[in-house]
Amino acid sequence: MKHVVGTALILTALAACEPAPSGADLAVGPGADPFGPAGVVARGDSVDGLIVGHRLMAAGEYELALKAYLRAAGDMGTTVDVLSALGSANLHLGRLGQAETLLRRAIKEEQTFVPAWNNLGVVLMEQQKPAEAARVFQTAFALDSGNSDEIRENLRRALAKIENPAYTAENNDEAFDLVRRGRGQYLILSTP
Repeated sequence: MKHVVGTALILTALAACEPAPSGADLAVGPGADPFGPAGVVARGDSVDGLIVGHRLMAAGEYELALKAYLRAAGDMGTTVDVLSALGSANLHLGRLGQAETLLRRAIKEEQTFVPAWNNLGVVLMEQQKPAEAARVFQTAFALDSGNSDEIRENLRRALAKIENPAYTAENNDEAFDLVRRGRGQYLILSTP
C-alpha cells in the first residue's frame, strides 16, 4: 500500500510539472484529435508590407521601410508597386545604382507606371544626368496627363539644369519624389 501511495504521489508531482494545454492548443471540431497538437493557429491577417513601408518612408525610417518592402516582395512577389517602392527606399538611402536598377525593372514590368518614371528621373538627377532625367520626367508628365504639379516641377528643374549646368535645386525649392500607394493613390515625399 505504501508503494501505491508513493507511486501516486510521484505521478501527481510529475503531472504538475507539465504545463496545462491552453485553449489555442486544443483541437476543436468534428474528427479532431483531442490528444494531438492543433497545429498553427491563425491570430489574424498580416499587415501589408507596402503600407507599413509607406508609413515608415513618411516617418523618415528608410532602412526599416526597405525591410518592410522586402517582406512585401516575399509575400506578393516583385510586382511593379514593390519594385518601385524598393527603388524609392534605396534612393532615400543614397543607393543610387540599386535604385536605378529597381526602377528600370518596374518600368519594364509596367511601362505606364508614373511613379517609377518620376523616381527614376530623380535618381538620374542625383547622378548628374539631367538630359536623361528630363526625358524620363517628360515621359512621366505625359503618362500622368500633366496632372501632377510635382512631376512638372521636377521636369522644370531638369530642363533648368540642362540650360544652366550651375543651377542647383538646393538654391531653390526642395525636389520631390513620388511613391505610389496601390493603384491610383500617390504619396509625395521629399528627396534626401
